[in-house]
Amino acid sequence: MAVTEEAGATHAAGKSERSLRLAAWRRRSPPVLAAIAILLAWQLGVMLFGVPAYIAPTPLDVLGEFGREYKLLFDNLVPTALESLAGFFVGNLVAVLIAISFVHNKTAERAFYPLAVFVNTIPILAIAPILVLIFGNGFAPKVMIAALICFFPTLVNMVRGLESVSPQMLDLMRILSASKSEVFWKIRIQSSLPFLFAALKIATTTCVIGAIVGEWIGSNFGLGALILEATYNFRSPLLYATVFVASGLAVVLFASVTAIEKRLIRWKPPTAH
Repeated sequence: MAVTEEAGATHAAGKSERSLRLAAWRRRSPPVLAAIAILLAWQLGVMLFGVPAYIAPTPLDVLGEFGREYKLLFDNLVPTALESLAGFFVGNLVAVLIAISFVHNKTAERAFYPLAVFVNTIPILAIAPILVLIFGNGFAPKVMIAALICFFPTLVNMVRGLESVSPQMLDLMRILSASKSEVFWKIRIQSSLPFLFAALKIATTTCVIGAIVGEWIGSNFGLGALILEATYNFRSPLLYATVFVASGLAVVLFASVTAIEKRLIRWKPPTAH
């Protein structure tokens, strides 16, 4: 009888594990199948219509370019990744610090928040040449452009998150004689985290865009410079491969921030999307 019960439990456990795997595959299969369908349509479309490779290469052409030019792609990925990461940290750090000052000083918010909105309305393609002219073609202007393009969404979300604390909670903290620092660290920061991470996930993609734009304006290295070189020389497979590498960099940053968010935040208020 004991052997029968043990066999039954093992069978049930195996069935449950198979069910979990099947459920996981059902969640992951739609994007995988959609990507495969797009690649097949791309491959067949180029072949059927006889599109020249210098206009639209096939996925196999792009894959072959990865194999031939992997060192060139990696050498140009490194500076773009460093610029993106530096811009990401600088832009978001400055935005968080300014948001904290705005919440604690409403006069500063009324004075400088409209200025931040005005700066955000200026197209990044218009600001980039100015920064390159001032700081040259080195590392600094690319970081500043990446930081600038990350700055405003984080500022807006962080201000909203810090101010999302309910008045009842603040009244309770006053009744408990909590200090301003205790209210800030235990209430405001905790309520702002979902809003902050929502902005950080946006910044993971925009910081890569900012770094590439900076390299377009003035640089001899990086994925942005490689995109321009491939375009001017009609090297479409290399152009597409470079675009995929840039996209992959943004995806890795996005996934990293998402993983950190899941570890730090076990709950989310219903208003944070």
